[in-house]
Amino acid sequence: MTNWAARAAALTPETRLFIDGQFRSALDGATFDTIAPRDGRVIAAVSAAGAADVDLAVRAANRAFESGVWSRADRRKRARVLLRLSELMLEDLDTLALLESLDSGHPIGDARNVDVPNAARTMRWYAEAIDKIYDEIAPAPESALALITREPLGVIGAVVPWNYPLIITAWKIAPALAAGNCVVLKPAELTSLSALRLAELAARAGLPAGVLNVVPGLGAVAGEALGRHPLVDKVTFTGSPAVGRRFLSYSGESNGKQVALELGGKSPQVVLADVEDIAACASAVAWGIFYNAGQTCHGGSRLIVDERVHDDLVAAVIAVGESLVLGDPLDESTQIGSIASAVQLQRVLDYTGIARAEGVTVHGGRRVRPDGLADGFYVEPTVFTGVDNAGRIGQEEIFGPALSVSSVPGAAEAVRVANDSAYGLAASVWTRDVTTAHRVARELRAGTVWINTFDVADVITPFGGFKSSGSGRDRSLHAFDAYTALKTTWINLGNSPLTND
Repeated sequence: MTNWAARAAALTPETRLFIDGQFRSALDGATFDTIAPRDGRVIAAVSAAGAADVDLAVRAANRAFESGVWSRADRRKRARVLLRLSELMLEDLDTLALLESLDSGHPIGDARNVDVPNAARTMRWYAEAIDKIYDEIAPAPESALALITREPLGVIGAVVPWNYPLIITAWKIAPALAAGNCVVLKPAELTSLSALRLAELAARAGLPAGVLNVVPGLGAVAGEALGRHPLVDKVTFTGSPAVGRRFLSYSGESNGKQVALELGGKSPQVVLADVEDIAACASAVAWGIFYNAGQTCHGGSRLIVDERVHDDLVAAVIAVGESLVLGDPLDESTQIGSIASAVQLQRVLDYTGIARAEGVTVHGGRRVRPDGLADGFYVEPTVFTGVDNAGRIGQEEIFGPALSVSSVPGAAEAVRVANDSAYGLAASVWTRDVTTAHRVARELRAGTVWINTFDVADVITPFGGFKSSGSGRDRSLHAFDAYTALKTTWINLGNSPLTND
């Protein structure tokens, strides 16, 4: 712990905008403070991009795209640059992990062992995919040849959230860059530091100027400017439903740009009476909601459990929650770090009062202050039992370490309750019966359904949701396709047979 705290104290992170290959302050000199949620202290003042700065970044990206320096570069060259970026991310592991942990409150052990390696793997995976994707030949008449080719869209605006800054950034920019696009990245104002470090590494890896631009700033200013800009061809956004829908409005009011949205969830974990291993299930349920202090868009925040195993399972989940080590994110023994901001902390705490008003029993839910960190943003794991799924605790995304528990009489009611939500990002089902597992999985309206596990994933599979959880998919080759446009080239071969003339 002392080592990481000392490194944090000595840290001098880059805080300026990255536009057209150069770090620069905002045109009007505006800044905002980025706060360390571990102790509430100011880490640094970060340049706040205004509309004029976003315009410079978008125009730089558009010039780079039109020049062909990246969009028409040999696929193997693009692959080499992105592979080098992946290598540099791993070489820079400690710095990236420290920035991520200090900025977001994510435990340093998770940042080093999960966040940075997964982001680097994502970059490497798309780099390796570049020259393995084939175009098509359509079954045209004998007198013609019809080619179907994929071309990059142009300028991509990527707007990422504060809960997993580096991982979600990689999910978005890796396929976009691999496909030949240029990117303007707006990180969340709470967590901009790892994105700026990534820009520096990308330049060292050989990414041409203008291909990746990073514009930290306030969502209502920089985010809106990016969403409305007429030279942006697509916006990919992860965040709240309210803000995501604004990007749809920005698109309609500007150039009709494509918009891909991932807008959170209220993901159910359905546990049936024949669950095979209560202890294993309880561990997965607890980690599925308490990991990263519950700040996970697909976190398993609803437990829908058969009444016959309800008491045993809930007791086991509470026991797991109480056993988890909550503390300083810079302590390598910490398993649950801090909430990302004072505002989010208060939101989570407010739901304890809402729960009691709805007649829900509350286990935990108190603010805690680890030794020496009185001003940090910490809340203990919370389990709400006796939840009416129709109430606010059953329906609203809390985005904290808070699990709502509803009891049901069997599988049919479990599916009905699970689907009774505006969201549809992820779900799980726990049963030893393979037929029941498949049937329930088919009936659950969610982009990902796990069976007898939770939150096991990889870049090889797509990630996204149904209903209010948004549209579009991150990860997998489906994401690569989403950053391309299909072009048909029809070649007339003539109707006459060949001659020697």
